[in-house]
Amino acid sequence: MIDRLRQALDEVIADVVVPLATCVDRDGQFPTKAIDALGAAGVLGVTVPTAAGGGGRGLEDAVDIVERLAEVCGSTAMVVMMHFAAVPVIAAHGSREVLAQIAAGRHLTTLAFSEAGSRSHFWAPLGTAVAAGQDVTMSARKSWVTSAGQADSYVWSSRPLAAEGPMTLWLAPSGTAGLSVAGPFDGLGLRGNGSRPVRAEAARLPRSAMLGADGTGLDLAMTLILPWFLVLNAAFSVGLAEATVREAVGHLTGARLEHLDQMLADQPGIRGDIGRMRMRTDTAHALLADTLTALTTSRADQMLRLLEAKAVAAEAAIEVTDLAMKTCGGSAFRKELGIERRFRDARAARVMAPTTDQLTDFVARVCLGMPLLDGGS
Repeated sequence: MIDRLRQALDEVIADVVVPLATCVDRDGQFPTKAIDALGAAGVLGVTVPTAAGGGGRGLEDAVDIVERLAEVCGSTAMVVMMHFAAVPVIAAHGSREVLAQIAAGRHLTTLAFSEAGSRSHFWAPLGTAVAAGQDVTMSARKSWVTSAGQADSYVWSSRPLAAEGPMTLWLAPSGTAGLSVAGPFDGLGLRGNGSRPVRAEAARLPRSAMLGADGTGLDLAMTLILPWFLVLNAAFSVGLAEATVREAVGHLTGARLEHLDQMLADQPGIRGDIGRMRMRTDTAHALLADTLTALTTSRADQMLRLLEAKAVAAEAAIEVTDLAMKTCGGSAFRKELGIERRFRDARAARVMAPTTDQLTDFVARVCLGMPLLDGGS
């Protein structure tokens, strides 16, 4: 990451994100101040092409940003991660005005894919788009949308308007009449990421809101959105794991068994757990780095690495946070250490579409020479 951006990010993390992280989690509070500060610092626009006024940076810089945010506040990291995942398709096919607003740090976007009827099968939307003169009307029940009611726009999936194909993508302003946040979010983890259901009831959009051609939404999702989503999700999990190892080591070297005049870390069993935590974190981090290399060099195994990265990192973060809860004992159950928050936040990546189970099946399909999705898609 360029030094100027790194310095700006460091300042926002220290001055805004860290001080708010506890109340964001405790109160389920959307990190508005942190997102506004990241926008003002140029972070939200860093991946927008320079021709549109953005930073022109790529996936590697976005990985660094998400990883570092995840170390201090999972909810803020997830909001930024979903924003970054949505930007490439807007840059390629969206409104130049919206792209300029993103570049200026004044527009937060997100993905609205998963639906109540098809759940984590994001590639099979049930929501519809129906022609209405020069406009279209949208109807759908989106099940979980990060930053719902907080983002300025949604990259929205529907069944095609008229063409063949599994879906079409749209850029829907969040204030569109007929779009409504359908319920609250009071979850186990990522409590401040605003992940709530969103409904479209005859929501009216101009046809110009279509991203790409009608019916090509799955192709756009697979080529422009999914690589960013999977890699940044892996960065999110690695960041959580790194912070957990650091907190655990700090506690286990600082707390003592006074009657034995030993640190907790002097116990062999505890050292074994710390070793396992470090190795699992480093394995996930190495795979993430290799995935970036595979993508940037168009290596033959890039699809395999891409599918592996999120699943491996998600399961690593779950194992690392579980070991930290065990190793740090009763202290880990208290809020002030920060481990129990990361324990809860880490579990989200396993069930975010595509889930760990789905990705494991996709990996097997690649190994077997089978199509990723049934029907040859």
